Amino acid sequence: MAGGIYLVQEGGRLVEMAEQPYEVEAALQRLLADYPNLLAGDQIAPGSPRRWLLVAREVGVPDADGAADRWALDHLFLDQDAVPTLVEVKRSGDTRIRREVVGQMLDYAANAIVYWPLDEIKAKFEASCQLDGREPDAMIAALLNGDDDGATPDAGEFWQSAKRNLQAGRIRMIFVADEIPAELRRIVEFLNEQMDPAEVLAVEVRQFVGQGLRALVPTVVGQTVAAQQARAASGMATKRQWDETSFFEAIEARHGPAETAVARDILDWAKRTDLRIAWGKGAKDGSFYPMVGRSDGSEWTIGVFSNGKAEIEFGYLAQEHRHAQWHPFVPEVKRRELLDRLNAIPGVRLPEDAIAGWRSIPLATLAEPDVNRRFLDVLDWLVGELTAVPDASESAAE
Repeated sequence: MAGGIYLVQEGGRLVEMAEQPYEVEAALQRLLADYPNLLAGDQIAPGSPRRWLLVAREVGVPDADGAADRWALDHLFLDQDAVPTLVEVKRSGDTRIRREVVGQMLDYAANAIVYWPLDEIKAKFEASCQLDGREPDAMIAALLNGDDDGATPDAGEFWQSAKRNLQAGRIRMIFVADEIPAELRRIVEFLNEQMDPAEVLAVEVRQFVGQGLRALVPTVVGQTVAAQQARAASGMATKRQWDETSFFEAIEARHGPAETAVARDILDWAKRTDLRIAWGKGAKDGSFYPMVGRSDGSEWTIGVFSNGKAEIEFGYLAQEHRHAQWHPFVPEVKRRELLDRLNAIPGVRLPEDAIAGWRSIPLATLAEPDVNRRFLDVLDWLVGELTAVPDASESAAE
C-alpha cells in the first residue's frame, strides 16, 4: 500500500499525508457505524445517491427457522428505499479478504432473506436507538426527508418496503476494507453482473495521516458498465411514486380485467369506508394501502399490489404500537379470528403461521362476486375492530 494526498491549509501551506493501514479492524467498523456516508452512496448511485440508516452492528444470522444465530454480520444498513445493505469489514492484511469473505457474505445473504423476520430487524433497530439515545421514527423521518418529494415520511410504509425487499431478494452486499485486493475485485465485478435483483459491491476506505491530521477517502469498487446498465434497467436504486392511474394501468397490463376489477372493488370499498389511501413507492410493483386514520397515527389494514395480490398485514397487526395504549390484534387469539374468517372464504387457504407475518391472497381467487363480497365483509369487520381502539386524544380527554 502506497500513496499520498496533500492537504492545503490556510495561507497555502501543504500538509503531506501518507497512506496508512488501520491498526485494528474494529477502528474501521466503528467509523462506518458513526459515519455511514463513508459507504459512498453518491458513487453507488450517482443519479440518486444512497443515504444510510444503521440498523445495528453485529447482527445475528440464523440458518433455520427458530434456530440460534450461526453468524454475526458486521453491520446492517437500510437505504432510503429500504433496501437491506449487508456490510462486512476486513483489513487488507487479513488473508480472508481474498476469497473466504465472499463465501461468508453469501451465507449471510442467503439465510437472511429467508430467516430474518421483519419484526426482528425492527426490534434490533429500536434497541440500537435506545442504546444511543435516538428516537427511531425521527431517524427514519430524517432519512426519508432527504427525498424532498413533498410526501410525508411514513415509518410504517418504510418497514413494509424493507420486508418486501427482503422477500424479493432485493438486497445489497458490500465488502469494506482499506484496500480491496485484485482477487476480491474480480469476484465482486463478476457477481454484480450476474446477480439480480441483489447488488454486490466493495468499498475501499483508504486512510491518510500526517502532522496530527487524518483523512479518509472512500472509493466504490466492482461497478462495471454492464452491471450499472442492468441495475438501471431493473430499477434497483430507483423508486417511483404510484397513484391510482399508474397502478391500474400496471395491473391491467400485467393481469387483465378480472384482477383489475377486484383491485378496483377494494379501492372503492376503502373510499366508501372513508379510509385514507397510501400509495406505494415500489420500483417495480405498484401498491395501495387502505388505512384507518387516527389523530395519533394510522392503522394498516391490507395492501393491494399490481403483481395481482392482496397482502394481509398480520405482521403489522401483531406489533405493539407505541401510539395506542391497547390494540385488539396484538393477542394471538384475535389474529387467529381474522385468519379463520379469511379461510372461511371459498378458495382462501392461509397457513396457521400466517398470523405472525405477512401473507398474500391472489386477486384471481376473489374474482367471483360472492367471494369478493365475503372478502369485503371480512375487511369491514377488521376496520370495525380497529376503529374500536382508544385514540390517544380520546384517552387524554377522559
